[in-house]
Amino acid sequence: MSPSKPGDREPEALGAADLVRTEAAALSALAARLEGPMARPFGCAVDLILRCGEQNGRVVLTGMGKSGIIAQKIAATLSSTGSPALFLHPAEAVHGDLGVLMPGDVVVALSASGETEEILRLLATVKRKGDALVSFCCNLQSTLAAASDVALDCSVEREACGLNLALGDALAVAVSLRKGFRAEDFAELHPGGKLGKQLALVRDLMHTGGDVPVVAISTPMADVIFEMSSKKLGITTVQEDGHLCGVISDGDLRRLLEREGGAALSRTAGDAMNRNPQTIAAHELAARALAILEERKITSLVVVDAAQTVEGIVHLHDLWGVELI
Repeated sequence: MSPSKPGDREPEALGAADLVRTEAAALSALAARLEGPMARPFGCAVDLILRCGEQNGRVVLTGMGKSGIIAQKIAATLSSTGSPALFLHPAEAVHGDLGVLMPGDVVVALSASGETEEILRLLATVKRKGDALVSFCCNLQSTLAAASDVALDCSVEREACGLNLALGDALAVAVSLRKGFRAEDFAELHPGGKLGKQLALVRDLMHTGGDVPVVAISTPMADVIFEMSSKKLGITTVQEDGHLCGVISDGDLRRLLEREGGAALSRTAGDAMNRNPQTIAAHELAARALAILEERKITSLVVVDAAQTVEGIVHLHDLWGVELI
């Protein structure tokens, strides 16, 4: 067998490249269809899912074989973007699993032919429960399409396995955009992922309750030092009726001792506190807290609400353990 020459391409590579071109052409055609004849039915499908969510319904995806695998992926995408969704296997459905369907759900059925027997068996139950039915079909004259409240045309000139998946992802994204779904919302649903860590909120990492060092304005300096030492955050809040009056940090103490020596111990918290400390709200991103700490070259931020009520403290060490960058 002669060695291949530079530029030679194996038949397998040619076949793979052709497959990618087929998929790309199908996706391009789908994009044009969404901007044209499919725009209205697609918008109706989005409306149905949004209305379903407002009524505490779920999106139930179903499909057989390859369509079933794609349906499971679409269900996962919807759930991860704030629309409760689940997969119902059509063959299992007629043997008892139909009980998962609840009034107010939206059923999204995937069937290229629109005549998949296992899917058609579900139609009577779906209609009896009053659930809305959206279908992905290549044949809009099929039984499934005719029974659907909204039928989305996924026909292509050549087979493209990714078309239904792309259409499902487009539907999930369109719904999430209409709902105002934000990156922060995604993070709350994916707390264990890297994006979830990067988008963690201050409230998720702050020290609260008895872990927050607290003294009053009249607290003697010896007791201030004891409170700071016992809570080990390098800072204490100075509060009155739960409201922040100021803070005393390790640096504030050091500077006070440098100025006054032993006389510093005769002072009170009110004498030593910083009356205009840097604060942050609990709903802010932890990454924002880290940026403030690094910019100000401090180690702790007091977390307060709009009324300056102390809610917690976030420390630099708490943020270093999270993948914020």
